[in-house]
Amino acid sequence: MSGSSRHLARRAAIQALYQWEMTQQPRLEIEKYFLADDRLKKTDNAYFQELIREIPRLVEDIDSSLLPYIDRDIALIDPIEKAVLRLAAYELIHHAEIPYRVVLNEAIELSRTYGSDNGYRFVNGILDKMGAEVRSIEAAANQ
Repeated sequence: MSGSSRHLARRAAIQALYQWEMTQQPRLEIEKYFLADDRLKKTDNAYFQELIREIPRLVEDIDSSLLPYIDRDIALIDPIEKAVLRLAAYELIHHAEIPYRVVLNEAIELSRTYGSDNGYRFVNGILDKMGAEVRSIEAAANQ
């Protein structure tokens, strides 16, 4: 996958969301820490900030949107896979300009990079079903 600034923003957001989930640290502290990191110079910082601000703010709605596609309690999902699912669900719902296949491919890659050995399969199964419903017209056109 390319090192595009959006991809880098998603990568940083997954790490920040994981930290937020695991430590309950205030989101603003996490955001400041990540934005001060020199390794993120090529990151789309505005998009990173949107993701790290909006996903925690909308987490209950995002989790509710995922529930019909998940076969277990969301609290039992691996924290990395949960962060990836939340980010992708947010993009599917709030960023119609991003093709749903791009959202899925990014989520799968992030799951392969940071998640458990087969976590990407779990993520793919959920997001494929969700994407087909949330973006039904786009999904039908891609078949």
